[in-house]
Amino acid sequence: MDQHNEDDARRAELVRGLPAVDETTPLAAQLAVDARRRIELAGRRFPRPAKTRIITIANQKGGVGKTTTTVNIAASLAQAGLNVLVIDNDPQGNASTALGIEHRAGTPSVYEVLVEGRPLSETIQRSPDFDTLWCVPATIDLSGAEIELVSLVARENRLRTAVDNFLAETAQDPERRIDYVLVDCPPSLGLLTVNAFVVAREVLIPIQCEYYALEGVSQLLKTIQLIKAHLNPELHVSTILLTMYDGRTNLAHQVADEVREHFPEQTLRTTVPRSVRISEAPSYGKTVIGYDPSSTGALSYLEAAREIADRGAPHGSPTSNGSTHE
Repeated sequence: MDQHNEDDARRAELVRGLPAVDETTPLAAQLAVDARRRIELAGRRFPRPAKTRIITIANQKGGVGKTTTTVNIAASLAQAGLNVLVIDNDPQGNASTALGIEHRAGTPSVYEVLVEGRPLSETIQRSPDFDTLWCVPATIDLSGAEIELVSLVARENRLRTAVDNFLAETAQDPERRIDYVLVDCPPSLGLLTVNAFVVAREVLIPIQCEYYALEGVSQLLKTIQLIKAHLNPELHVSTILLTMYDGRTNLAHQVADEVREHFPEQTLRTTVPRSVRISEAPSYGKTVIGYDPSSTGALSYLEAAREIADRGAPHGSPTSNGSTHE
């Protein structure tokens, strides 16, 4: 604990020692924020939750950053010393690609778990970039799973059963215990997404800072309420992350203000900006955390992950040292 306090004091001293800059322009302000974040987040370890947190990342609106958020939050948590499992429940398999995971046809995947009842442990692969990050990939086979699931017994609970069994296997070993399970969803509200909602205890909704941002969120919330009432009473929206934020535009500020007005407790203080680095990273089979860890996008996701981890920390053990977040 003393070491933790010493590290915080050292970081605070470094932040105070940063030279004064003109923050009146968006670029200068962003550079100042990034410099502070690099110091505050360098080598920082996030607290382990008291029990595994299972979070589904969902929004039936396409292009809002669900997969990007899933893989970069996962990579951020893993980089900060936590054991993280990503379940790619989207037939497009983009999360598998970004994590550098093999997902060609025939690879053991979430399809076999859902349709054939295969144990989760037989489908898990470790990410090549992070030792404590694993992934259950999605293959093209998953595109037909919606139809095949219709006729199966307990079709809404198949992913939950597999995850619960796997977590029970690993729970007794502190080295293997999973701290976070993140489930990536397709942009729809079909049986794949229902399975993702039933397995989770929390929902993270990425919301794009664009016009129509809140359109469709009301339908998503109704679906979550239905799942909560009939299939998973523990389910709740714990986190909202504003993505593709452009601080130079009035529209982005208006959308952010509106979202925070509607969801004051759930919305993270950190926003994720539009970023070329974030867009480029998947083409190299990497997250932005692995591709360019000092970029604005990577620092934003690290900061968001830190907020998520602090919210789930056992009482009295957050990583935060009282600094402000952008």
